[in-house]
Amino acid sequence: MHGTIHLFDRLPQVDVAQDSAESRTSVQVRAQPLVGLIRNPHSHGNEGSPQDSDAIAGVITASPSRRSELHEILADFAAKRVDYIAIDGGDGTVRDVLTCGAGSFGETWPELILLPSGKTNALAHDLGIGDDWNLAKALEAAKNDRMVMRRPLVVAQRDNEAAQVRGFVMGAGAYTSAISLGQDAHNFGAFNAAAVGVTAIWSALQAFFGRQDNPWRRGTRMRLRDEAGVDLEHAGFAPADERFFMFASTLRTFPAGLRPFKDMEAALRVAVFDNSRRRLLLRIPAIFRGNVGEATRRGGYHTHGLEQLEFDIADRFILDGEAFPPGSYRVTPGPRLRFIVP
Repeated sequence: MHGTIHLFDRLPQVDVAQDSAESRTSVQVRAQPLVGLIRNPHSHGNEGSPQDSDAIAGVITASPSRRSELHEILADFAAKRVDYIAIDGGDGTVRDVLTCGAGSFGETWPELILLPSGKTNALAHDLGIGDDWNLAKALEAAKNDRMVMRRPLVVAQRDNEAAQVRGFVMGAGAYTSAISLGQDAHNFGAFNAAAVGVTAIWSALQAFFGRQDNPWRRGTRMRLRDEAGVDLEHAGFAPADERFFMFASTLRTFPAGLRPFKDMEAALRVAVFDNSRRRLLLRIPAIFRGNVGEATRRGGYHTHGLEQLEFDIADRFILDGEAFPPGSYRVTPGPRLRFIVP
């Protein structure tokens, strides 16, 4: 793959904590809240001058240089019963914190504060967090109970539930190539909405103008099933065991004005292109805005609101910017997380 995407050879092993009323409470009892701050020193926004939190009392700051350090850091935050966990990083940092923290917090997390400093910050966009957001403003907003709930995706191996990863944006097929292209856009200085816009437009052009044997138009072997084990509909014009593009998320809005799941209320939302026929690709501008008619569905584009997605895939898939190996997986909505927002 291009750029700096890391390919995991397996999913992390997560011993999810069992919650109990005695072990954890969401009621804040401190006059001065205790904040556990995880700052990713490798995030794009932290390479120069990271956000200053040193002047704020009650903040425990950790800057792990390796992903493996997060387990101990989050276990320490749980032992100290922090009132808030602040995450200073991008979407990948959020994924790693939620995955590594499942063994300490289970389904009951403290309220979360996102300080977006990554190259892509899709979660921050969905939460309405702007560039002027910082820890001091977040703590002030917390006093006024300004928060929203979001649920991450939990992607687990079907034959080993402990092998799992948690995040907010997942894709496969042509989505993998698009993310690689997005990394190249970062190298040329395009980030966040600009990178998403450039990636979406260029990917669509590559697929539309490429020949049928072009890698951008090639399908990926995958099988998609709902919570009842029923295969998701396939409009044809390509092998039944292939899909051109698959995208899943629990978010509602995305950078660059993309709204593929407009008016969909289900927690787990899935969008699928069955094929790469040009007449279907011509409808991409409307699809990006969530305007999908019956002709588009007959042509091979579908959206689904699900309780669970099962998928078998012969190629890697992407979760929040990094790649995971082929295999058989189950995707479900994760715990209800409370995020402080402006």
